[in-house]
This record gives sequence, C-alpha cells and structure tokens, in this order.
Amino acid sequence: MQLTVKGKHLDVGDALREHVRANLAHTTGKYFNNAVEATVTFTKEKNHRYKADISIHVGRGMTLEAQYEADDPYPAFDEASKRVATRLGRYKDKIRDHHRHEDTAEILSAAYTTFQSNEDEAEGGQEPAIIAELQMQVPTLAVSDAVMRLELGDLPALLFKNPAHGGYNMVYRRKDGHVGWVDPDGLKK
Repeated sequence: MQLTVKGKHLDVGDALREHVRANLAHTTGKYFNNAVEATVTFTKEKNHRYKADISIHVGRGMTLEAQYEADDPYPAFDEASKRVATRLGRYKDKIRDHHRHEDTAEILSAAYTTFQSNEDEAEGGQEPAIIAELQMQVPTLAVSDAVMRLELGDLPALLFKNPAHGGYNMVYRRKDGHVGWVDPDGLKK
C-alpha cells in the first residue's frame, strides 16, 4: 500500500509516521489483501487542536474517508482510524462481494464549472458560488451498494445508475442522520 502522511501547519515526525503506517497496515490488512493507497493529513487548527483526515482508496471507485479532532495528533488519528475500522467491519462482506461483481460500465470524466451569481442577488449579501460538476463518474450500483459507498466515503450525497431500471438515482444523508433515497417516478420500464 502506498502511504502518504502530510502535515499542515505542523511537522510530522518519524514516530507519528510509523504509528500511522503500523495502524493502517493492521486495519486494512484485516479487510483487504492489498489496499491501493492511503493519505493521512494532520492539521493544526487555530484552537490548538489537531485534526486527522484519513482517506483510503481500496479499489475501483471506492474511497473510505474519516476524520477526527483532538488535543494531540495521536488520539486524533487513533479515533479516525477506529471510525475506518468500524465502517470496514460493518461492510466487510459487501465490500469483498462488491469487488467481484462490480459492473464496469461507468460514465467517466471530471470537470468543474463555477457560475457567478446574478448581480441583483449579490447586492443583498454574499451569495455562495455555484460549482457544477458537469462531468463525473456515475457508477452502476444497487441501492444497498450506493448506501454502502455513501457511508464508507462519508459523503453527503451520491448519484448512481440503478441497474433495476437503468435510471439515475441518488442517496443522501438527511439532517436527522438517516439516509434518503431519490428514485424519480416514470423511470421504471
């Protein structure tokens, strides 16, 4: 596994780097024969706390992310790593089965366009920029696999193509913590 350990506003020493390497090798070794790559970023926040961001690319289109903030970088990483291990444990069988049966038909590309807000709207206050992802990967997934990817990647929403009817669906994280599913009417054949 290719491991990158970075620090923002702090120097990551050899001891912390080795701690990360040993911990992630153990955690990913339980669930995968070979995870592709992992990136761990430590950030020293303004409030003198440390944030650990973990991103593990485990296969085609599957990225697992977790983060945690604490008073010291070691506990921040350890708690983020526990979150990774919990998610991997929860979806262990689905992940392994998913890699065997994953559909290779995906719409591929990546580009962003930023739209300016109207001048009339901008006069009243600061309007957020609208960033449209015009081209992106849209995987063909069953609803349960889409929910799994949403939770593993700690994503707010995921657009996917439903193999049951060939239409586009979306799963998203609701404000109450549950997962919502959008399956537009009229797409069923």
